[in-house]
Amino acid sequence: MKFTAEQIAGILEGTVVGDPQIEVFKLSKIEEGTEGSLTFLSNLKYTPYIYKTEASITIVNADFQPEKPITTTLIKVEDAYAGFTKLLEYYDRIKSLKTGIEQPSFIDASVTIPETAYVGAFAYVGNNVSVGENVKIYPNAFVGDNVVLGENTTIYPGGKVYSDCILGKNCVINSGVIIGADGFGFAPAKDGSYSKVPQTGNVILEDDVDVGAGTTIDRATLGSTILRQGVKLDNQIQIAHNVEIGKNTVIAAQTGVAGSTKIGEHCQIGGQVGIAGHLTIGNNVKIQAQSGIARNIKDNEVLQGSPAYGYGDFNKSYVYFKNLPKLAKTINELEKKVDGHH
Repeated sequence: MKFTAEQIAGILEGTVVGDPQIEVFKLSKIEEGTEGSLTFLSNLKYTPYIYKTEASITIVNADFQPEKPITTTLIKVEDAYAGFTKLLEYYDRIKSLKTGIEQPSFIDASVTIPETAYVGAFAYVGNNVSVGENVKIYPNAFVGDNVVLGENTTIYPGGKVYSDCILGKNCVINSGVIIGADGFGFAPAKDGSYSKVPQTGNVILEDDVDVGAGTTIDRATLGSTILRQGVKLDNQIQIAHNVEIGKNTVIAAQTGVAGSTKIGEHCQIGGQVGIAGHLTIGNNVKIQAQSGIARNIKDNEVLQGSPAYGYGDFNKSYVYFKNLPKLAKTINELEKKVDGHH
């Protein structure tokens, strides 16, 4: 797809300085710009590159005044970084403007697919599924019976949503995600074996939830596993049955949350964090990577370690921990001296 400087300025409500008809068809960093590429300058330390970049168009802040001759056409906007981000979103939207039903795919006769929606080849859409406007179900995706997909929700190739799960508007389900697999529920028998406890609940994702590739969210034993509005999950995360995650909480890769734990709003949880079951974690909590959480956490705590404790205390303790061999040596020497005096 090609865009002129004039068209881009129109999208960004900016002003063209240079050739309004010059065209671009790719994006680049300013230091790697080539003919036909669009770039931006927002960080002042990259300013020298604007005088030698070969990019056809550069988005700059409105107050930028070149001090030397330049060959790139400028588009002046209020905030160059925000403008470039807006263009990326626009480009992404155009790129994913797929509609229609590809064959072979299976769509149950009970399902109505809106004209604005897309179902890719080899996708499966089960009985009584509700599909909203602009929903995209990519090839090899599975959507089980009675699932609800809110408008503008996307399931990427190989994503799986088991029966009875409910996804709100603008959700993103990346490849390899499994929503609604059985929770890990087994009851021990007297002979040492385990019998399965039926997992009869579902998973609910509210609006604007983003789920990274390979992440698994288990259905509840009873009731629902719930991710509230705006939750963002990275790749390869495990969310167990009956967990609830509050609004706008973000969790980095390889974190595991055990069953029935409730996490508050606006939390930031690092990678490889382990959170035990049946806990309550407050709002605005920050947990550093690789921490182990085995107790309830109050609002606004910042934690590190395994078992995790206050971030400041952890750092102070770590200084001593690092010096333990030296301290042990000093104590041994002092003990020898004391013994020598007896």
